[in-house]
Amino acid sequence: MTTLTGPRRDAASGAADALVILLHGFGADGNDLIGLADPLTPHLPNVTFVAPNAPQKCSVNPMGYQWFPIPWMDGSSEVEMGQGFAASTDMLNRYLDEMAKEFPADRTVLVGFSQGTMMSLHVGPQRAQQLAGIVGFSGRLMRPESLADAVSKPPVQLIHGDSDEVVPPASMPEAEKALKSAGFDVQSHVSPGVGHGIAPDGLSLALQRIQGWLS
Repeated sequence: MTTLTGPRRDAASGAADALVILLHGFGADGNDLIGLADPLTPHLPNVTFVAPNAPQKCSVNPMGYQWFPIPWMDGSSEVEMGQGFAASTDMLNRYLDEMAKEFPADRTVLVGFSQGTMMSLHVGPQRAQQLAGIVGFSGRLMRPESLADAVSKPPVQLIHGDSDEVVPPASMPEAEKALKSAGFDVQSHVSPGVGHGIAPDGLSLALQRIQGWLS
């Protein structure tokens, strides 16, 4: 695979001037998140939505994909996890390079869920041209030490359910602290009673932030 592929929803207005890239979680695919375009499009008519599939087939769900293996879920090794993470980082960067031919970085927002958030928080700061922003649902910061070498510092909105049984809710304040210490503009939000998912309150907040970044 030379590039990532997945569903796309072109701007409803027919005059696209911005891009939202939706990065799915472990074992899912782009179709799992492209549906977020439905409630968002009426408020973001000039935005094109894309939801690329991660480059690796998921070992525990062959119908889905993964950005990298997870040892405590699939029995892989820490080395394999690191190798998968590095490979997907390269692939995602190449995908962003391709999308930049259509939409400039300052008109591009990354929205991740779970493992997609982990990829967004790692790759976003590596981009030479600063992205408009990053929204991270139910994820964590994989390599806090890499923030010392951040090339750009897009604003970040973190959202996490306090009943998340997959990624511990404590992952959000940990990521927020590391990002703020590295000089990022970060805001966080706890979704009460929400597990490992995206609730209406979080999605509404994400919309507000995206509208602000693209205004």
